[in-house]
Order: sequence, then C-alpha cells, then structure tokens
Amino acid sequence: MYKKALSGLLTINLLFLLGVLSLCRMEDIKQKMQQTVRQTQAEERLLADRESMVMGIASRTSSGQRVVDCNELQRNSKYQLTEKELEVLLRIVEAEAGCEDEEGKLLVANVILNRLNSPKFPDSITEIVFQRENGVAQFSPVYDGSYACAEVSEETVKAVGRALKGEDISDGAMYFAARKYAEDDRMRWFDEKLTLLFRYGGHEFFKE
Repeated sequence: MYKKALSGLLTINLLFLLGVLSLCRMEDIKQKMQQTVRQTQAEERLLADRESMVMGIASRTSSGQRVVDCNELQRNSKYQLTEKELEVLLRIVEAEAGCEDEEGKLLVANVILNRLNSPKFPDSITEIVFQRENGVAQFSPVYDGSYACAEVSEETVKAVGRALKGEDISDGAMYFAARKYAEDDRMRWFDEKLTLLFRYGGHEFFKE
C-alpha cells in the first residue's frame, strides 16, 4: 500500500515537472518567435527606407528630415541620370567626403561627373563608382563597406545638386586621394603617374 502511494506520488510529481518544462519550453519558443518577428519587422522597415530613397519617394538626411526627391535633383540637371544612378552618386559623395564642407563634397561630385564625361571611363555613374582595376575598387568606400552604410546628409544633396547643374570647381580633376589614409604604393602611383592640381580639405586632386 505504501509503495503504491509512493509510486503514485512520484508519478504525479513527474507529470507536474513535465508540465512545467513544457510550459517553459513553450514560453521560450514564444519569446524566440516574437524576437524573430521584431527583427523581421525592423529589416522590412530598413528595406522600405532604402527602396523609397532609390525610387525618389522620400530622400532623407541622416537627421530623418525630408530634403528632396530625385525629380527635384533632376529638374535643372545637365545630366540625364536614372534614379539609381542619383542614389549611387549621393552615396559615394557622402562616403568619400562626409567630413568635408560643401565645397569638398562638390569637388568629389565633380570628379565623378568628369569621369562620366570622359571616354576613358565607363558610361554610367554606377559603373564608374564600382569600377575595378586589377581587382581593386577605384573608390575605397566600395570595398571597406562605408559606401553601403552612408547616410546622405542635406549638405551632400546640395553639393550634388550644384554639380548636376553644371557648377565645376575641380579644374578638370579626374582623381582624388586622401594621402593621410592611402596606402604608400597607391599614393606613389598618384605622384608618379598623375599631375597634382590642388589640395582641398583632406583630399588632393589630380589629372593625367
């Protein structure tokens, strides 16, 4: 009788523990599912923001304020660029000259557009920015990841707008480099193969 009672009690305790474990497991699963949903929603919002910028629906500065759409940038532009090309131009200028003043940003935009006008370089902004020579990207933000993370500022939008309207203060520069951050062999190529035009901010500007 005692053994049966003890056995019954152990069975009840075991069932209780199994029930508790099942509830805990279900709670863990629920929390993981909620976390996954939150992550998915965050990723969807990020993707939507990027898509809206590419489509020109709502270009925004890093402060989150609406600045200008692609149609506005194109209104007085001397260049017929696609919305994607405008996005690429804005991003590379921000990534290369985010710490420069508006003229410094304008100069970088000028170099990109000078290349677009030259038969020595590809025929689109996208191809120019992502061009590689011997497997090496022409612009460091493309391979170090800063291009993808660039948040376009209002000042960058203004500088690019000025460049698209035809304002050029670059003296025909086709290249620029930040000597402080460039590799020695890279700068050696600039010094030996190109002609230095001038220095502005943290960049040096060159032509062939």
